[in-house]
Amino acid sequence: MNLNEIRNPDFLRTMDEKQMDELAREIREFLIQNISKTGGHLASNLGVVELTIALHRVFSVPEDKVFFDVGHQCYTHKILTGRADRFPTLKQFQGLSGFQKRNESLYDVWEAGHSSTSLSAALGMAVARDLHHGSYSIVPVIGDGALSSGMSLEALNQIGSEKRKIIIVFNDNNMSISRNVGAMAKGFSKLRAGKGYNDLKRNMKKGLIRNSFGRAVYTGLKSIKDTVRDTIIDEGIFGEFNLDYLGPVDGHNLHDLIEAFETARTHDRPVVVHVITKKGKGYPFCENDIDGRWHGIGPFDIHSGREKHGTPEGFISWSALMSNTVTELAETNKDIVAVTPAMVYGSCLQTFFARYPERSFDCGISEEHAATFCAGLALSGMRPYFTVYSSFLQRAYDQINHDICRMDLPVVIGIDRAGLCGGDGDTHHGVFDIGLLKALPNMILAAPSTAQEAKDMLYTAFRTDHPYAIRFSKDFVRIPGKYEMRTIETGKWEMYNDAPDNKVIVLTYGSDVQTLLNKVTVNALPVTVVNCRFLKPIDTEMLCDIAKRDASVIVYETDMLENGLGASVLEYLNDQGLTMKIRRFGIPDRYVPQGSNHQLKRMMGLDLNTLMDEILKDLEHAEISVH
Repeated sequence: MNLNEIRNPDFLRTMDEKQMDELAREIREFLIQNISKTGGHLASNLGVVELTIALHRVFSVPEDKVFFDVGHQCYTHKILTGRADRFPTLKQFQGLSGFQKRNESLYDVWEAGHSSTSLSAALGMAVARDLHHGSYSIVPVIGDGALSSGMSLEALNQIGSEKRKIIIVFNDNNMSISRNVGAMAKGFSKLRAGKGYNDLKRNMKKGLIRNSFGRAVYTGLKSIKDTVRDTIIDEGIFGEFNLDYLGPVDGHNLHDLIEAFETARTHDRPVVVHVITKKGKGYPFCENDIDGRWHGIGPFDIHSGREKHGTPEGFISWSALMSNTVTELAETNKDIVAVTPAMVYGSCLQTFFARYPERSFDCGISEEHAATFCAGLALSGMRPYFTVYSSFLQRAYDQINHDICRMDLPVVIGIDRAGLCGGDGDTHHGVFDIGLLKALPNMILAAPSTAQEAKDMLYTAFRTDHPYAIRFSKDFVRIPGKYEMRTIETGKWEMYNDAPDNKVIVLTYGSDVQTLLNKVTVNALPVTVVNCRFLKPIDTEMLCDIAKRDASVIVYETDMLENGLGASVLEYLNDQGLTMKIRRFGIPDRYVPQGSNHQLKRMMGLDLNTLMDEILKDLEHAEISVH
């Protein structure tokens, strides 16, 4: 069928199983074709095609609330709710989001760019539904490791206590909790999911509870049933949380899925439907991926599986540079250990994990635990390198504050994906970590401008007895030549292209330092570029010297203005009674949408051309020739 003509999923109720199987095949082909051009989360979405079809066949959205955790599993949901024609714009500026978005469709009832939020949200929805005397179903689909998070387990604990009707679909793709095993467990699970068994159970209850004798018989039978269930059927972790359980169900068998969901829909208390799926099903490169390369992928060639836009020659990703350097330092420093919350591939730690398996720890999707785990390691004499995406770091803020900084422990934090992160959008832009971390006592926060500086910072960090965070972007950096790493004095900035009579001084950090420096040197502009490589502590001595000059000062940062570098500069100047002609560039008080970093910077007036126009205006005002 023409997927672009789908407007809502009601048509599924007119299809037989053969037609739905054909639809699943067409959707897989559609996903592979489109994501090969735009990039996106391919493997996880190929694994939930039949699951999503079955959900929309049984439940009536948007009245019934069906949503996905992690939200990147929603592509088939988007197709079935009328958005197939927008897939060429996936993750593009003003295009289709790679996650569920409430402002994109009334079928998107929850937004989850990060993991493990669905069960807490589902319970909130269920309480509100019951207080409003509603009867609709609430169906969180949780998978891709999201159930291993502490937040999910906290929610399960209350869901089991509240006993409100919630249908939890556990998408088990062998990436988190292992499946139940044993012929007896499978037999009982099949029996309990069967329509005949559940019809008989409901009819017995209805017939027996009409009088006192019948109620006594029913109570006795129910006690026997519960005893059999508790002693023979292995419900695993779900039974411990007082949740009913259906499964495991073949996540690629539409007949079994529909039967299980129809049974769950009539349930009057919380129930888990355990669905076994194959991540990446239907595309061999995805199916055989054990490292997570195909979890999130850029544009690629369908036949070869090669990405179309690889690493430029002579460059390396910041993630790989940092991890390779830590691996190098760990060769002589046996106390260095690497810790990551489910981002071994994303943060390029494969080499470290292969070379030092006894010093490598993947904590799963549990940033809070990972941070305190690092505190325990550091307290006991180890030197942990905790690498975490900027937008995931904020989930461990309490632990970084309470367990690392408060005890002043030497944990090195590699803040990956810092700054704007393009098509992943507002849930993934790493623009808040500066404001969060610079408020914490004992924290050192740094941002290297070159690969060599990054290596020196890591070298320094592992020799510093304080928390030391180094932020770096998702982009590439030029590979450094061989040289001996050195320590960098904490809190010291550097000036480039400086001269006493320069009338414009730009304070910036990270890779923007080199980009701006190249621009002013190529154009022979009398502009001083300051590499503010430490965001905490800042170089107050240099600030005092700058304040004595008769120059315009621009603070240029592509992170949040609130509590950023510019804010630190203004606070210090105010406290010291110093004056300076200063302007700040940065992200205003808003969430930034998806799009290329260039498009987003231009939209917010943070692109290099806009900055250069301001610099030229200042030079002209100072009556300096720029020709």
